[in-house]
Amino acid sequence: MASMRLSGRHFRVPPFPHHQYMISQTQKYFEHPGILSALFMDHRNMQSQLKMGKRFGVMIPRALLMDPTGSCNLKCSGCWAGGYGKEDSLSYETMDRIVREAEELGVKYIFFSGGEPLIRGKDIIRLCEVHRKVGFSAYTNGTLIDAAFADEVARVGNLNLSLSIDGFREKTDQRRGTGVFDKVVHAMDLLRERGVAFGFSACYHSGNAEEVSGDAFLDFLREKGCWAGWMFTYVPLGRNADLSMVCSPEQRAAVAERTASYTKRHGMTLIDFWNNGHLTGGCVGGGMGFVHINARGDVEPCAFSHWSDRNINQSSLVEALKSPLFVNYQSRQPFNKNPKRACPLLDNPEAIAAVIAETGACSTEGESAETAVEFAAKMAPIAASWAPVGDRLFHEMPAGRRRNAEAFVLLQKLRLFVSGRKYVVPAKSSSHDVES
Repeated sequence: MASMRLSGRHFRVPPFPHHQYMISQTQKYFEHPGILSALFMDHRNMQSQLKMGKRFGVMIPRALLMDPTGSCNLKCSGCWAGGYGKEDSLSYETMDRIVREAEELGVKYIFFSGGEPLIRGKDIIRLCEVHRKVGFSAYTNGTLIDAAFADEVARVGNLNLSLSIDGFREKTDQRRGTGVFDKVVHAMDLLRERGVAFGFSACYHSGNAEEVSGDAFLDFLREKGCWAGWMFTYVPLGRNADLSMVCSPEQRAAVAERTASYTKRHGMTLIDFWNNGHLTGGCVGGGMGFVHINARGDVEPCAFSHWSDRNINQSSLVEALKSPLFVNYQSRQPFNKNPKRACPLLDNPEAIAAVIAETGACSTEGESAETAVEFAAKMAPIAASWAPVGDRLFHEMPAGRRRNAEAFVLLQKLRLFVSGRKYVVPAKSSSHDVES
């Protein structure tokens, strides 16, 4: 049996694909001590990715993220999926095919997002029943979790949930709607009472960054039974995005420092998605770590990167991973020599504009869609303001951490080579680029 550390103690967890095991492997993935541990963790999953990548001639993602539906029962301000069609949905048959094709590639982890994925809760449970060798997880607003659904999650055993919450009652309800905080906390109680391992997902922005990364809020979530947490910074997607919600460089850096400190002190894994590039070899999108399929079937490099040149309804998963968009995207990774500036959206927007220009990929948003050039122009000042702060954080990182970050870049290049891809040295985006 695997073991994991939580709240200062180590304990055994049931074997894969149990929901507790999935959290334990997420912890190891983002807290590994070095390159060798990454190669041998999770039943040599990385070695399997290398083997299958050579066989199929593609980069094999560690996980696949898909949206069962674009519909949602809430209307949260600044939602990353707000530009998608609300009537879009993937049929059960299509989702089943996607999971089967992912299994054939050796992908063990399937994540659901949306829209609100639990609107399709019955289909999700059915997938869990059919695919017993796959670990499933859902990012959910938590408001549709009742006792009956919590019983089903406990019964199938291979479904993990991350409940969205953006601070205490005032901050959460301000963004998500009156009464949502209490519903989410009630859902946590239902899952904890049934022994289901679950986590939380927080969007941090200029109005809540201090609260969601502070000890008081994280202590509260740990006491409610959360095993782990995902921290996603606000990304201003779409032509009508609210730029006032974007974190300042100081806020983003403070979240990184506070969450790292809390994890070290309390043994609760907190994944700061935009600040953990030093642990993953840079950006994990584009099939390098995961791939996203929206409710219309568009295959995207990332849940936040709304461009595509393949639709899963007209292609296989392998064909989508071999598309010009993914090949170009992967050949440019890492997008920056500094892993603290890994994202092609927030940190290197000129890179995503170049990818889209060279591949002809189309926007997957609706009326609020903006061109990649427009997006890059909007993001350029944000990236420029973060650059010196990100460089400072990298230079202040312990030497061992920096060496590990460089080793993981080499590992990603090896994966590119094995899959037949060619690495392109990233062009300098500003005077603040870190020299190797």
